[in-house]
Amino acid sequence: MKNLNIKLGVILVISLVCIAIFAPWISPHDPNTFYLDQQLEGPHAGFWFGNDTFGRDVLSRIFYGARVSLGIGFVVVSFSMTVGVAIGVLAGWYDGIFDLFFSFISDIFLAFPGFLLAVAVAAFVGPSIFNVIFILSLMGWVSYARLARGQVLVYKEREFIRASKGLGASNRRLILKHLLPNLAGPLLVQATFGMAGVILVESTLSFLGLGVPVEIPSWGNMLDQGTQYLLIAPHLSIFPGFFIMLVVLGFNFLGDGLRDRLDPRREIYVDG
Repeated sequence: MKNLNIKLGVILVISLVCIAIFAPWISPHDPNTFYLDQQLEGPHAGFWFGNDTFGRDVLSRIFYGARVSLGIGFVVVSFSMTVGVAIGVLAGWYDGIFDLFFSFISDIFLAFPGFLLAVAVAAFVGPSIFNVIFILSLMGWVSYARLARGQVLVYKEREFIRASKGLGASNRRLILKHLLPNLAGPLLVQATFGMAGVILVESTLSFLGLGVPVEIPSWGNMLDQGTQYLLIAPHLSIFPGFFIMLVVLGFNFLGDGLRDRLDPRREIYVDG
């Protein structure tokens, strides 16, 4: 079952990443070309996912929307993890006042419901891709920092760290050569689940009109536009929603499989 989760996750994630990368070459139409004689048409030859309110090809817009969602997810997770790990490692390693200050700040961030904080900030700064990245990074670094801090507090008391200290290893060498490699597994799992969460929140903000501007193809925007025509053109909501489900499932399957595979405490059963 663990291997199945990883395989399903890898297949879904790689497929969607390939769609995002090669969208300009595999899209059957320009996502912004209007076909006014085919407005709200359902799936038909040449337009396999139908047309939207302006006659634009839904399939092509979904392909380009994958670039937006996955691109935002990658940038947010990379930035959040870099900043969070740096802060968390320093807080756990040096302890003292810096650790107390970090705990105080992280508790403040965690005291606010994450999604409501994102909506509030988005409503204040306005919709744009840069603002979405800023908002989600502002929320996301805390989880990586707390994970890194907790792992450092455990590992810095281990024998191999004590031995390296006794041999005169510097703090920089201990952190870079000994601590960070041991943090890679938990951080990879956290980043995988984080991608799913970021994409879901970005789609929700775009659905509410607070995320990606409406002129840019985005799954959340498409879902929002489709709700106005659920009875006469349900394909406008069904297909973007299906792709959001696929990408979230893919990263969650991958995260579940990696968590089980990289857990050093998992039980090993030997036949006989």
